[in-house]
Amino acid sequence: MYTGIVEELGEIVEVAPGPTTRLTVRGPLVTSDARPGDSLSVNGVCLTVVEVAGGTFTADVTAETLGRSSLAAVAAGDTVNLERPATLDSRLGGHLVQGHVDGLGTLQERAEDGRLRFGIPPGLSRYLVEKGSITVDGVSLTVVDAGDDFFTVALIPTTLAATTLGSMPLGGRVNLEVDVVAKYVERLLGATSSSTVDVAGDR
Repeated sequence: MYTGIVEELGEIVEVAPGPTTRLTVRGPLVTSDARPGDSLSVNGVCLTVVEVAGGTFTADVTAETLGRSSLAAVAAGDTVNLERPATLDSRLGGHLVQGHVDGLGTLQERAEDGRLRFGIPPGLSRYLVEKGSITVDGVSLTVVDAGDDFFTVALIPTTLAATTLGSMPLGGRVNLEVDVVAKYVERLLGATSSSTVDVAGDR
């Protein structure tokens, strides 16, 4: 579990294809106390550490994860957002983030005041509300405005400088994770509605 507060800008050192793709990522801060088996967030994707050496770590990425995230397109030299998992005594500076990608978004507009507009895939808009939370490439952000196929966020200079979002080009693809609470509420309400319909039908 993460909070969406990026701790470090890391660098992709190597991408090694295979049955699973192995990523080597440079991140001296997040690897300072990491061990094999630990989890680290890379651009909002929760990955398991395989090896740690000299300020870098390696992680295996399955075809499922590559198919659902922007990690399929990373290359050596790319910059990525890194975060270690939260602990029970951590401050919750952002919101509860699982590191599970719900869909890919596209940067459509960038304004001088730090406002960014992202296009989103069908089906995600129902989870977005004004002043609600969303995770973009591992960054916890507040939704300013949301439509059927887009949402906007307003970033302060610190966030633009401390994450990949400050240098992302128009058309860049990002990993999106909606607020997990919204998904659970939808599931519970759906189950309640189904139960009610079933009971009524039995009558």
